[in-house]
Amino acid sequence: MDAAKGTILVTGSNGGLGSAIAEQIASSPELSAYHGLYTVRDAGAAPALTAALARGAHSHTNDVLSLDLTRLDDVRSVAEMINDRVSSHQIPPIRALILNAGFQDFGKQSWTHDGLDVTFAVNYLGHWLLTLLLLKSMDKESGRIIVIGRALMKLTFNCSPFDHRNNVTGAFKEERYKAFVHDAARFEAIAKGTWSSATEDPSWLSGFRRYGAAKLFLIMMIHELQRRLDRDEALKNICVLGVDPGTMISGLQRHSPWVIRVLLFKIVYPIIVRIFPNGGVRPTSSAASDVLGAAFGSSVGPFPKALYFYRRELLETSAESKDAQKRDLVWTESVKLAHLREDETVLGNYLR
Repeated sequence: MDAAKGTILVTGSNGGLGSAIAEQIASSPELSAYHGLYTVRDAGAAPALTAALARGAHSHTNDVLSLDLTRLDDVRSVAEMINDRVSSHQIPPIRALILNAGFQDFGKQSWTHDGLDVTFAVNYLGHWLLTLLLLKSMDKESGRIIVIGRALMKLTFNCSPFDHRNNVTGAFKEERYKAFVHDAARFEAIAKGTWSSATEDPSWLSGFRRYGAAKLFLIMMIHELQRRLDRDEALKNICVLGVDPGTMISGLQRHSPWVIRVLLFKIVYPIIVRIFPNGGVRPTSSAASDVLGAAFGSSVGPFPKALYFYRRELLETSAESKDAQKRDLVWTESVKLAHLREDETVLGNYLR
């Protein structure tokens, strides 16, 4: 097939789910005809992605791009380069934008050079800004934006502190952690890492809460971005979807305590996957199929909008994620934090 069919962009492509997605794209007769843009922290050191692409078709054209989601200037630079390549017809418009990159600090908190919590910046704000900047290059007729929700042992399901599965950790039992967003001050506290900070709680649970908050903001973006796209005549056919691929063995646990990082994810979970490949712990290949199914499938109609899937099952997101006032607050504060200008996005109502 003609490579001009479209472009697929995947963030966080070196290892875990990202590399599994890249391998399936490169190995599929249909998807390998798309041009791949695979972003990693360092394009010069991405062995898992290199190996994944090598197992696919050599005819799959692709670029591996360095992208640091903690640096908004870098997000702008990469987006500008991609927009220039699309507008000059060097690569076709983006058919699927897959926001896969993730980070969890497990209490080893750090900050960006802008003073933002790294967990917040990587999981949410960097992706939010990248998406708004790349709308210019999206396929306006059939483009899809795929937001990856991710559960840690199924305890952040739907990113709600009220989910009963969070009772196992007790992470949200205190009243101050019962809801993520009350007002602009709470959003700022999460963005700057003063809410559930490692100083306040030195255990891994502090990072667990901040990760859950950042993922909630991404899920809010599914609903709020779709609402704004629907009101834009030029962008109304673009669909925003969420996929929680379930528990997998990936690099997300690299900062976790030994019992999680080694015992659970390197010993126990691989045994479970081998014995029960369709069980609660999944191979990344199965999760990648779910993500690509959302990006290119038509089982829920040609224009599925603001839907959220756990694996391939359609589910409702949390009440907080659908709260219109909270969504608008998070969006407005994100515009301010990212210093988004009118000339940087083609979304006409990005401020309304």
